Amino acid sequence: MKLFDTHTHLNANQFEGIESEIIQQAKDNDVEYMAVVGFDEKTIEKSLLLSQENEHIISVIGWHPTEASRYNQTIEKQLEEKLAAPKVHMLGEIGLDYYWPNSTKEDQHRVFRRLIAMAKEHNLPITIHNRDATDDVYKILKEEGIPKTGGIMHSYGESKEEVYKFLDLGMHISFSGVLTFKKTEDVREAAKVVPNDRLLVETDAPYLAPVPKRGKRNEPAYVRYVAEVLAQVKDMPLDEIATLTTNNAFELFNWYPETKQNEK
Repeated sequence: MKLFDTHTHLNANQFEGIESEIIQQAKDNDVEYMAVVGFDEKTIEKSLLLSQENEHIISVIGWHPTEASRYNQTIEKQLEEKLAAPKVHMLGEIGLDYYWPNSTKEDQHRVFRRLIAMAKEHNLPITIHNRDATDDVYKILKEEGIPKTGGIMHSYGESKEEVYKFLDLGMHISFSGVLTFKKTEDVREAAKVVPNDRLLVETDAPYLAPVPKRGKRNEPAYVRYVAEVLAQVKDMPLDEIATLTTNNAFELFNWYPETKQNEK
C-alpha cells in the first residue's frame, strides 16, 4: 500500500532541519509520495529544493490569497520562471481567503483570475485555497474556467450541496484531517458522493492534524488517518482507497515516478 499526500507544507518553519526524519516517518506509515506546496518567496524556494533532493516529492507553487496585496510584475516574472522547473506539476495554492484580513477582496480576485490564466498558459492544473469564500471561489472558477489539465479543491470543508457544484466544474476533491473531526459530518456526507476517480487525500501539514492527532503538529505520515476515515465513509478497504487516491494523483499531476516519467 502506497499513499500520496497531495498537499503538504514540508517547507514550513515547523519542519526546518528535520525534513529527512519527517519523510522517513511518512514512508514508515506507507506515505510514499508528497506534493510540497509553496505559496510565497521562501516556501517556493524550499519546495523546489525538496523536490530536487527527493525522488518521490514534487513541487506545487503559486501565490496564496493572503499575500495577494504584494503580488506584482516582479513576483509574476519570478513565478513564471520557476513554473518551468521539471518537477513543478501544479500551480497553487491559489484562491480566496476572507478569514485573514491581509489582502483586500479586490486584490485577491485580481490575482486569483491572473493565476488561473497563468496555469492555462503553462498547461498546469491548479489547487484551490478556499476559506470563508465559497460563493466567490465558485463564481470565479466558473467564469474563468478551470485549466484543461484540471484542479483540486484542497482540504475540502464544505457541504454535499457545494461539492456537486465544484465537481460539475471538473475539479478533484481532496480531503484532509477536516474529514476526521467530530463535528464535520457534512464533509463526510460530501465525501460519499464524490466519484472515485475524483478523490484525493492530503494533510495540509503542519496544519489540521486529523483525529487522533488533533491539536498536535500535523505531518505527512498522518495522511493515513484521513485515508482510513475515507475508506469507512466510502465503505471500501483501506488498500483500495490508497491505490485509488494515489493513482488519481499520478494522473492529475501527470507524474509517474514508478515508470521514471518524471519530466513534464
